[in-house]
Amino acid sequence: MSTQSLGDARPRLGLTLALLALAQLIYALDLNIVFVALPRIGADLGFPGQTQQLVVSAYVVFAGGFLLFGGRAADLLGRRRVFVLALTLYAVSSLAGGLATSPAVIIAARAIQGIGGALLLPATLALLNSLFAEGPQRNRALAVWGGAGASGLTIGALLGGLLTQHFGWPAVFFVNVPLAGLVALAALAVIPRDPGRGERRRFDIPGALSVTGGSTLLVFALVEGPELGWGSLPVAGAFVLAAALLVVFALVEARSADPLMPFRLFRNRSLTVGMLVTFVYMATFGVLPYFLTVLLQSIHGYSALQTGLAFLIPSLAIAAGTQAGERLATRIGTRASLLIGFAIGVPGTAVLALGFDAEVGYGLLVPGLIVSGVGQGIVWTAMWIAAATGTATHEQGVANGIASTALNIGNAIGLAVFTVIADLGTGGKTGQALRAATADGEFLVVMLTAAGMIAGLLITLTLPRLRRDVTGAERPEPSRAATG
Repeated sequence: MSTQSLGDARPRLGLTLALLALAQLIYALDLNIVFVALPRIGADLGFPGQTQQLVVSAYVVFAGGFLLFGGRAADLLGRRRVFVLALTLYAVSSLAGGLATSPAVIIAARAIQGIGGALLLPATLALLNSLFAEGPQRNRALAVWGGAGASGLTIGALLGGLLTQHFGWPAVFFVNVPLAGLVALAALAVIPRDPGRGERRRFDIPGALSVTGGSTLLVFALVEGPELGWGSLPVAGAFVLAAALLVVFALVEARSADPLMPFRLFRNRSLTVGMLVTFVYMATFGVLPYFLTVLLQSIHGYSALQTGLAFLIPSLAIAAGTQAGERLATRIGTRASLLIGFAIGVPGTAVLALGFDAEVGYGLLVPGLIVSGVGQGIVWTAMWIAAATGTATHEQGVANGIASTALNIGNAIGLAVFTVIADLGTGGKTGQALRAATADGEFLVVMLTAAGMIAGLLITLTLPRLRRDVTGAERPEPSRAATG
């Protein structure tokens, strides 16, 4: 490659990274932006109070169910094609959601947004991991991408409050239309074209249908269990059908010549550990924003805008942690970075629990939010590096689909378990007694998440020690037999 072409490639990679980070910002923003608008949506469209949660659940269920499908689609159909398709789905479904005049339309729009998210996340990660060389370059790209995600969570809470207050709830949907549309168009100009397809490969339709159906039903059961009751027919039936479909999926994959999820990928211990860490991460760190929101709004009476502002401190701490995670991973390795992240997160989250008290103010939360947030950011960057290490470029999509599915299911299980624990002592209480009991339940939950992070630390210890090659990428240490 000539000096001139190298000069052209660097700015293009920089623009590509900016677009991928913007896509992650949109994805993260959409997780939070609807929350504060739910009461207005319910009032205008005639949702009964408890069914308003379906606006959130529809997104979560379909995003979780289609992640593995999205990862494989990125590998087989092309990462740029799927990236642009996902953003187009976001724009169209957001427009439909903003124009909705009935509960059915807005729930359907959110479901399609969820499918868009399931296509977008693994496609974005696959582009990052294939366009940026393994090692320092990829680590920096993942840190920028992760920082954009942390910013999106705060911007979502702030923007949702501002838009709903000044322009009405449809604005939280309409804001996605130009954002997603512009990034999709820019991607066509900036992101390199997908390479021509080599050998023709099957999509594994039976595998895709069984795992998508099973994953969707599993996430539905986990999300709706606390609302409908764990023994209710829809929830119990969803668990049974999910188990049956996932068994079918395993049988199909074992016999398929070109499986949707090749089980041989799990021989890569870095991917397997990365997947387990993402599960633990979202079951522990990932549930904290929900309980913090309940503490601030339901116990301390914060407005939506005040709550968004309160999230600025943890978001800045997480963003700082993502950058520290990149530097640590580049200098001392992924394994050591994960250990440091969890080692910071455990005491930081335990200190954070002290602020979950009905009688104390926001100031007591701040030290824990900062320390826990830094640990969270370090783990976030390092776990995606682990999940991508050692996987062939043409299978990065499905590898990231696997890790993303573990992330989503970890969050669903964590919330399902911890919301039940948090509510144990609140029955029959009202007023100040209810607020005190809710705070006590949340204190216990936050302490349990800190304990759960120890599991992440122990899992990380099973990650193999890696050596660095001349590019700075990590490679398995050669065995003694091989070197002797």
